[in-house]
Amino acid sequence: MRALLRVEATRLRWRRAVVLLLVAAVALPALILASVAWSTRPVSEAEQDQILSQRYAAKEVRRCERDPENFLYPAPVSTDAAQVEQACRAQILQWYGGRATLRLEAETREGSLLGVVAVVGLLMLLMGTTFVGHDWNSGSMSNQLLFEPRRARVWAAKAAVVTLVGALVAGTVLAAYWTGLWGLAASRDLATGGGVVGDGFELVARGALLAAAGALGGYALTMLFRSTVATIGVLFAVSVVGGTLIGLLGSAGGSTERWQPQLNVLAFVTNELRYYDESDLPEECFTGRGGSGEECNGERVLTATDGGLYLGALLLGAGALSLGSYRRRDVP
Repeated sequence: MRALLRVEATRLRWRRAVVLLLVAAVALPALILASVAWSTRPVSEAEQDQILSQRYAAKEVRRCERDPENFLYPAPVSTDAAQVEQACRAQILQWYGGRATLRLEAETREGSLLGVVAVVGLLMLLMGTTFVGHDWNSGSMSNQLLFEPRRARVWAAKAAVVTLVGALVAGTVLAAYWTGLWGLAASRDLATGGGVVGDGFELVARGALLAAAGALGGYALTMLFRSTVATIGVLFAVSVVGGTLIGLLGSAGGSTERWQPQLNVLAFVTNELRYYDESDLPEECFTGRGGSGEECNGERVLTATDGGLYLGALLLGAGALSLGSYRRRDVP
């Protein structure tokens, strides 16, 4: 098995399309980090004094300090007056100065970090499908089976290689990106709440796991459909039509928000996702005839465990179908 893994790793390394995708997985986050650094560059002290000395800006800063929950998002995790004042000044400067301030707390919930996770995950999925798609398109799959006729071992070796490479590349890139944001905030003396850095690295770990699963899923589907184009077409159709179809089924009866793929992906990456679903609320909540309180609260929570189980079930199903097809169907 070790020799087979080395052969598949070499084959992956020599695939030009795969190399280009791996380069893109490093280059694109680097460009995004540079863009974030430039767009959030600090306002000079002279500019700050000029902006905050305006009557309306100074008034907004004082109101924010008295009631930060209504001005700052996400809400400050610290009640320290100096940190609240700094956050309020940064918020008002963003409003009146037209330049955003880098906030690590927001990056763990929304922002460029989630965008980088999506980009890297998509590139790893394309890596998985491109790697094995070339074997089917070139007809080399039958030649490989001449050296190793046990198809399950061949399938497992290829799957292990793309999964490990996807996890390693995604983990390294995402960790470097988050470290870059952390270093950028530290160099600008921006206050960060307790545990934010750790939360970011947890998100990075989940993002790397998602990217590895994406690489494995792309590989499994391509082994099933035996074509890179077919796999990309099916994934595109599912992403466009799947959510709509689930929504239509839900309108016919019952809630389907819980089963939307994008919600489960976000829940897994961000650790927790809150959404609203009023489909199963009692009628009294909408007619005003006594419905109130928790029984009329449509907020729902989707945890990382829920999202992971959902995505894991899809991946397991795709892998089982792929392996079963590869073992039974003729290889041209």
